[in-house]
Amino acid sequence: MTLEHLAQNWIVRKPLARSRGGIVATQNRIAGEAGVRILDAGGNAIDAAAATGLALAAVEPWNSGLGGIGFMLVYLAHEKKVHVVDFGPISPRKLDPADFPLSGGTTTDLFTWPSVKDDRNVHGPLSIAVPGHVDGHATALAQFGTKSFAEVIAPAIELADLGIAADWYLTLKTATMAAELSRYPSSAAVWLPNGFPPITAQGAKLGRLKLKGLADTMRTLAKNGPRDFYEGEVARNIVKDIQSLGGVLDAEDLKTFHARIVAPLEVEYGGAQVSLAGGLTGGQSMAGVLKALAQQSFAKGGKPGADAFVAYAQTLRDAYAERLNSMGEASDEKSPGCTSHFNVIDGEGNMVAVTQTLLSVYGSRLVLPTSGVLMNNGINWFDTRPGSPNYLGPSKRPLTNMCPVIVRKNGQGWFAIGASGGRKIMPAVTQVCSFLIDHGMNLEDAFHQPRIDASGGDTVGVDPRHPADVQQALAARFPLNLTELVVFPNNFACPSAVMQNVSTGEHTGIADVMSPWSGAVAQA
Repeated sequence: MTLEHLAQNWIVRKPLARSRGGIVATQNRIAGEAGVRILDAGGNAIDAAAATGLALAAVEPWNSGLGGIGFMLVYLAHEKKVHVVDFGPISPRKLDPADFPLSGGTTTDLFTWPSVKDDRNVHGPLSIAVPGHVDGHATALAQFGTKSFAEVIAPAIELADLGIAADWYLTLKTATMAAELSRYPSSAAVWLPNGFPPITAQGAKLGRLKLKGLADTMRTLAKNGPRDFYEGEVARNIVKDIQSLGGVLDAEDLKTFHARIVAPLEVEYGGAQVSLAGGLTGGQSMAGVLKALAQQSFAKGGKPGADAFVAYAQTLRDAYAERLNSMGEASDEKSPGCTSHFNVIDGEGNMVAVTQTLLSVYGSRLVLPTSGVLMNNGINWFDTRPGSPNYLGPSKRPLTNMCPVIVRKNGQGWFAIGASGGRKIMPAVTQVCSFLIDHGMNLEDAFHQPRIDASGGDTVGVDPRHPADVQQALAARFPLNLTELVVFPNNFACPSAVMQNVSTGEHTGIADVMSPWSGAVAQA
């Protein structure tokens, strides 16, 4: 058993939100309030999800935003059916693998790919995949929502005009990427005022960091419609800025991008119907884990015991061994937390689970100077080894870790869940789903139950709060690494969920326990 720096040793709780109306559970409570504002205005869960997803661009921009991508699951109560909105990453059509020569060594970002010259796949203009975020939310809105795009983006515009409060967490997140943000003048101008991360003096009123250009870009989209991001003034500005900096993403890449509405991958587990995003996501691996878990013998009901965690560890390790060998993804045990996940339920029982991301923290680290949009670094999802299953190429979709989930029981929507946290997402979501399905836990207990992480690598990460018998049973089978549940780094992913009790009509929601800005917001 290996020991890390164990120093914080605290017990933290987050409150459970309750309502007979709607709830938004997200990593950023301010964005959740934007979603509830739309619910209060008569919108449904899909309207609120679009408002929340767009607001995150203004209040948690290092994780997701207009320059990002994602996947959305939508459960419609009147249909008793789940749909997937796929706005995942696609590489530019003119991407040339020859532009990414190997330089020796291994990258130190999210994945253990062989290093590329100048880290071109990790940050900068060549690291950018086609951004699907705007069209993804607009497509969901047009197909399943009731509000206009202008209505749902209005809270995001207000938040972008206001700016982000410069508290300690903003300072921390900026400081972790300050060296790379400083490479690009347009990024440094926003994120490193006076050459340093933003900071508010102790005891002073919180300052505000303004995301130059972002509110105006949002206003243009509100006026001209979301396709302006792909075919209008905003699109022209995006292409001009990227190409002037040496990138290859062009007008045709944007014009031809359209989010897809597809059927979910569905698995029966423990008497429930689990719907996942299929394709090149974490959904395929989670489906395999659930099928393997169903064959495992461990005690159900009550708190999960040692036998349950041994079963989780074994099935997850097997799934990741297959994932790394057959799908081409590799991972770094020390990868930082990034991505945003949130869930919405409305008074009618419609549910939405959304995972959206820039990939790395601050994505490409490149804020486009004209539009103020922070762009993704989706090319970093591709393996840099020629001939590998996930090797980079033009107009290609890479393998991702995103894993939003909606679970039904007897056909009725039961809960929506997901997480941020890179490769740690699927293990976290799988365990919480098992806590709820196999052990009958409520959301509050499930989210405060210690978890493990078995997402590749030699060791199983174990929260020291686990009882001795759990730790001993795991240690008898696997090499362990004791690692605390802390604010930073993200050791066990950052899940959130909403749930409905069909028999009582009560809705509940909860967000990640350790995220300082997270929260579940309920309608009165």
